[in-house]
Amino acid sequence: MTGHVLVAPDKFKGSLSAAEVADAVAVGLRGRIPSLDVRRVPVADGGDGTVRAALATGRFERLPVRVTGPTGRRVEAEIAVNRTTAVVELASASGLALLAPGEFDPLRASSHGTGELLTAALDAGVREIVLGVGGSACTDGGAGMLAALGARLTDSGGRSLSPGGGELERLAGIDLSELDPRLADVDLVLASDVDNPLTGPSGAAHVYGPQKGAGPEEVRRLDAALCNFAEVLGRATGESAADRPGAGAAGGVGYGALTALSARFRSGSDVVLELVGFDRDLAGAALVVTGEGALDEQTLRGKVPATVAARAAKVGVPTVAVAGKCSLSEHRLRGGGFSAVYALAHLQPDPGRSIRGAASLLHRVGEHIADDFL
Repeated sequence: MTGHVLVAPDKFKGSLSAAEVADAVAVGLRGRIPSLDVRRVPVADGGDGTVRAALATGRFERLPVRVTGPTGRRVEAEIAVNRTTAVVELASASGLALLAPGEFDPLRASSHGTGELLTAALDAGVREIVLGVGGSACTDGGAGMLAALGARLTDSGGRSLSPGGGELERLAGIDLSELDPRLADVDLVLASDVDNPLTGPSGAAHVYGPQKGAGPEEVRRLDAALCNFAEVLGRATGESAADRPGAGAAGGVGYGALTALSARFRSGSDVVLELVGFDRDLAGAALVVTGEGALDEQTLRGKVPATVAARAAKVGVPTVAVAGKCSLSEHRLRGGGFSAVYALAHLQPDPGRSIRGAASLLHRVGEHIADDFL
């Protein structure tokens, strides 16, 4: 075979990190062809795993940061930094994965810790900050993030609001005059594959609120609160980005970043692939292996495996996918740019055993890929 194999998967959520998936596939490939040149490039879509993907390149350093978690408890988070760029991952500070199911608090969960991560990035003296959003526990429109950066949110009596999206029902004024002035000199990139608006049936509360523990009445309250937040913040800034793509990302953190912090919205998959130098490693490849825990219709709507396949197709390199499970038809897979898919469920139909034994199953999948394609 001429050329190397590029293994560029996302994480298998709840089972393996992207790097662990890449390592396991590589073991299987080399089990069949010991001399095979396998290049592992873990990727992400802007959500959890984005900082790890940046660190895996060796071009960023890990900076630990202790911040306020989504429900007020202090948590250990991290950002990735080099001389010019910082990669910030909302999930590490304000993510749902930081909470046990009984701790979900949809009305009071806050993005305050994400603002603290942005402050740490500013302290590092970078010129660009990539804010990867996804997996949030909060639906506060980014109000907590803005407060951590110096904004003051008040009720009709001039009193500061408590954290959480539910409090935005009482919001009457926002003072942005004390926002960290260093923000004006930084290019802030909002990296997300969520293009929902802030409010309404397709907005942050209705679509993602139930995942964060919100019942029907809480969803209604949060949507109304976000409508009020958009009106008040729109008056403060002179514009509103409530309907712009990405405004509904991470419980509306996208809206706060777009409106108050002048962030630029970009596809999270594209941003991460650029950060990790995917196109450089793609040059000269004979085969690309990508994947994620579940291949489904969402995958084809711009998630990272589909973006990987599209980039590979442009230069004539075939792509195969690995997954825990796959609900896509062969027709849909082919249309998405995948030459084949290898699902662990075909090897181990019991979901619990598949999750626990994912690494060893991926060894076998790597062997099958080598047999079929190499």
